Order: sequence, then C-alpha cells, then structure tokens
Amino acid sequence: MAFYRAPRFLPAGDMALVVELGDEISEEVNRQVHSLAYVLESASFPGLGEIVPTYRSLLVHYDPLRLSFNEVKDLVLEALRRCEEAPPPEPRVVEIPVVYGGEFGPDIEFVAKHNGLSVEEVIRLHSNATYTVYMIGFVPGFTYLGGLPKRLATPRLPTPRTLVPAGSVGIAGEQTGIYPIDIPGGWRLIGRTPLKLFDPHREPPVLLKPGDKVRFVPITEEEFHKQAAGG
Repeated sequence: MAFYRAPRFLPAGDMALVVELGDEISEEVNRQVHSLAYVLESASFPGLGEIVPTYRSLLVHYDPLRLSFNEVKDLVLEALRRCEEAPPPEPRVVEIPVVYGGEFGPDIEFVAKHNGLSVEEVIRLHSNATYTVYMIGFVPGFTYLGGLPKRLATPRLPTPRTLVPAGSVGIAGEQTGIYPIDIPGGWRLIGRTPLKLFDPHREPPVLLKPGDKVRFVPITEEEFHKQAAGG
C-alpha cells in the first residue's frame, strides 16, 4: 500500500512537524506531497514557516508562540481536504543539456556493462525519459529525480569519491540526480551539465524545484564548454 489510510504526524523538535503520507517512494505519493505543499504555501497561514517536501512526507515549520502542534495538525488536515479543490499548476518542464561519457561521465561504461547495454543505449534511455523532481536535499540544489528507466538501475560506488564536480549527472539505485556544487559523492557519474543548479547570487538560487519535470538533452563537449562560458 503506497498511501497510509490517514496521514501520520510526527513532532520534529518544538518548531516543526512531519506529515507522512505513505510508506513507499512513488510518483503518486510524491504528487500528493507537492499538492499539500502548494495549498499550505498558497494559504499563507499566520504562524506557518517554511514548507519542505520530501519523497513521501512534508516538513512543516511553525512558530510555537503562535501555533501549537495540534493547531498545525488541524491546518494540515484542512489543507489535505482542499487539495482536490486547489490542484497545483502544471509543472514546469526543464531541459538540462548534458555531455555524456568521457571525463564528464567516468562511470557510464560501468552502468552499460552492469545492465547489459551499450553506452549509446544508456544515453538514449537516460535522455528519452521524463523525470520528476521528487525533492531537493543533501546540499542546496541537489535534485533527486524519479522516473529512471529500470534498465539503468545501478548500485552506488562502494567507496564515494572525495570530489564530484558541480553539474555531474549520476545514477544511484533506481534514481538519477544532478550535483549542484563540488562535493564528495558516491553516485555513478554518466555525464555533466554546464548549467548551474545552485547559485547563491541568483534569485531564486536553485534552478529546479520539487515537482518540476526534467528532460536531459545530449550535447557535445564543444557545446558544453560554450555554454559553460556563457556562449
């Protein structure tokens, strides 16, 4: 069963609560998470703070001097009832240019071999799919994308790299994602985008947001360097 019969409410300290909607990572549960986040953010309830959607739950911050745990719980239940009446707008579809393989995707041959595919098939399968941004987390702007073709599922590296370049596109299990900054990481790297997923001087600083749809567009190394230089 993906959805719980009733949402579960868990305290997260004295200034936030977690609303769990299901026990599986699925597009249906995640869509409901985003719908609930949209209703809560649109209503602008006094005392509510940041709303943080995840795979199957929502973290709701609140001011404990203005609202109690039970009052926030009641607001969330009312918002859930309103989700069908006020569905979120159609998600954005964002195209992400990617140069696959070579120095930009050092693990693409492993992904191909692990799944009995050619490198060209990996690129075709990965770039033909449409993904959903399930959540942003780990570091600012890191995208967890659902919708990876099952034929591309590949385990993480046994030992994480000490440095993964910003823009790297990786696979971990049945997920794909994009590294927004230079950080350590253990996902299998298959390519890199010249786009900046996170820029603290930009408004908003994060390129993608939960609920967005993503499509990867293969580009050449020459195009990568041109776009990275702002051409």
